This record gives sequence, structure tokens and C-alpha cells, in this order.
Amino acid sequence: MVRDIARRDYLKGVGAAGAAGLTGLSGCIGGGGGGGNGPEGLVVIGYPESGIQLFRDYYAASDGSESILVPDGLRSGSMPGQVGNDMANVTGTAPAAGGPAQETFNQLFQDEYGAAPGVFNSQCYDSVATLILANAAAGENTGAAIRDQMRRVANPGGMEVTPDNLVEGVEAAANGEDINYVGASSSVNFNEKGDPAEAAYAVWEFDAENNSTTDVEVQSFEGDNPDGSGPSADSGAGGGDREISVGILLPETGDLAAVGQPMIQAAQIPVQQVNDANPAGITVNAQIEDTQTSPDAGVSAAQSLVSAGVPAVCGSASSGVNVPVSQQAFIPNEVVGCSPSSTALSVSDLDDNDFIFRTAPSDFLQGRVMAQVMAERLEASSVSTLYVNNDYGQQLSERFSNVFADAFDGEVYNQVAFNIGESSYSSVIETALSGPEN
Repeated sequence: MVRDIARRDYLKGVGAAGAAGLTGLSGCIGGGGGGGNGPEGLVVIGYPESGIQLFRDYYAASDGSESILVPDGLRSGSMPGQVGNDMANVTGTAPAAGGPAQETFNQLFQDEYGAAPGVFNSQCYDSVATLILANAAAGENTGAAIRDQMRRVANPGGMEVTPDNLVEGVEAAANGEDINYVGASSSVNFNEKGDPAEAAYAVWEFDAENNSTTDVEVQSFEGDNPDGSGPSADSGAGGGDREISVGILLPETGDLAAVGQPMIQAAQIPVQQVNDANPAGITVNAQIEDTQTSPDAGVSAAQSLVSAGVPAVCGSASSGVNVPVSQQAFIPNEVVGCSPSSTALSVSDLDDNDFIFRTAPSDFLQGRVMAQVMAERLEASSVSTLYVNNDYGQQLSERFSNVFADAFDGEVYNQVAFNIGESSYSSVIETALSGPEN
């Protein structure tokens, strides 16, 4: 992190006027500071596979002097090496592992896989752990019964359960006792929409030298509708000597494969914990399906889980997949979905009969965090956005833009959509880095 730390210290030292002077393009495409008419900052919302080509095209056209802000979807430590640039002008935000049991989970992951957990890994663990506990409390492999137990096992009060004593928590839930799961990603308290009532966010940067990313700051924020607890059962039937069924619907291939693999690893840890201990005679059968980061493939994989009788699923990952999966597979078949990383605003507004939950916070909050980082940390007063053409990209771009303009008096020049899998992104980059639309 020597280069990144030096860059941060330099920007901090020059102040707002000096930082503005660093912005702008030296080539033919507009420019922010230094006499050009392009934006001082650029927000890029997408996924690693397409992001590699997009950033290659960006650095081919620009000297990299714009302040670029990206969300969690583009957090992949291998990107700088694949792009061929250290990406030192890129800052990111991401839901962080800020729960009370964060360190416990980190050690579990390190012990199992010999590496530190990555983005959304703690949310995956919490998703599967909550689904297992809700199933144990319900005493049956049916989505409706598990749905009714989700807030009962996750929200206060009762016996406190963490990744450290998950096995004891499963036995207590199977015995009909009240439990309160306290997780690695957050306290895992679901609001009325099935979203986390609170969340931590990290500001991060690429560490090209070590092929990784590094958090430079973590802050806790209160989520949307924190006081709405939502429907919940008063008690649980419980019961032992049975097999719990859970699905893991995450991307092994496609645009999110780089982050999907460790997410799947994290999701399997609570399954292994229970199977190793066999509390109250309970075992867990986990069925893994690949969404391929594709709506069609995701729905097909979800239907496979439905056909197999799986009543509750950790997944899916991206909102562009999670929304159709929820609408076409989970909700009509009364299957509980608990996404660890789908953050689009539209997920909160699904007509879901309370079957859709998530351990990742809504982009309603991340849009606010990104606007604050762009205005205050990166000191940009004008921006454009480049966003992947799906619910996740469009809604986060809109939310960021509205907050940046209304709360921070910033100017948004252009909001430009791009499609996954294009061979070149030069034209959309040119549009994003041009002056304000007439």
C-alpha cells in the first residue's frame, strides 16, 4: 500500500483547490480541472469481468487523473493486474463485516481455507446460519414455516447465538427456545422489509502490488426503516433427529465468478459446523447451484432447487439475477430467499409475501455513502456515472446522483448505461467524460 498511502496523504495535503487541479483529461476526451469541461469525478457501477475491459478502455483514453468511485460489485483484488494499471485513482465503498462476531468468522474462514475472507463472505455465512436456525426452530422443511421464524431467531431477544456457538444455537432452536443470532456482517436484525436494520460500510482502495484490496476506513450506518420489525412467529415447533435442507445459489461462473467462489466457501462453513457436531440429531443437506451471473441461468438454477424441494436458499448474488429469481422461482413457490449481496432498491419493494430477505443492506444506504465519499473524501463537485444496464446499476446510479446533487450541491453531468460483455467501452466512456448534457 505504499503508493496508495502516499497518494492519499498527498491529496489530503493539497486540499480542495489543489485536488481539483489534479482532475481532468490530458487527451481528447473532455476533462474536469485544468481547463477541460468534463467531470472531476466518475462513478463506475458494474462487475469485475466487464469492468476489466471498461477500465482498460478508460486508461487508454485518460491519464487517470479523475477521481473514480466504485461500489462493492467491482471489488476484486486481481483487477489492476488484469487491467494493466495500478488503478491508484480508484476508491471503493462496500458493505463491510462490521458485526459483533466479525473476528470469530474471520478466524473460522482462515482456519478452513488458509486465506482471509473477502467481500460479502461474512454476509454469506450469516445468511446460511440464519436459514439453518430458522429451519431448526420451524421443525420442518417448508418455506412458510421457515419464513415465520426468520425474525424470531435473528432479532432480539433470547439466547445470544454467534458463529462461535452456532451448534448450541441450533440445538436450542430445535428445543423451542428463543434465540437471537448475532452475526459477522451485522447484528442481523431484519426490518419490516427483510433488510438489515443496520450495516457497516468500508472505504477501500486497490493494492496492486499485493493483488488485493485494502480497507482504509469502516463506519457504521443505520439502514432504512430500522424500527419496523415485521411479522414473526411467537414460538417454534422445533424438533430433532432430522435433516435440514438449504440451497446455495451463487455465481461460480460468469461476471461475478471472481467474488462468487469465496462466497460459496463462506456459505458452506455453517453447514460443516452443524454436520460435524450433529446437535439434537440434526444434519444439513446443502445443495449448490450456479447462477452464472445470468438472469436466465439463475432462474433455471433456482427452479432446480425448487424441484428438489429446497425450502430456503442463500442467494442470489447480483440484483439483476436476484429480482427475477425471486419473482419467478422463490415467491410463487413459497421458498425463502436470503441474499448476501443483492443490494438494489427494487428488492425491498418486491411483492414478496415476506419470503425475501437479505443480509446485505439496500443501495438506498450505499448511494448515500458513495455521495458523501465523492463529495467529502474525493472533493469532487462534478461527476458522471457509468452503470451496468440492470436494476442494480440503474438504481444505484440514480440514488447516488440524487443525493450528490441534493445533499452535497454537486453537479451530475451524465448517467451512462453500459451492457455486460461488450468488446469495447470506448464510446460510453467518451460520453461519461464529456461535458454536461445540453
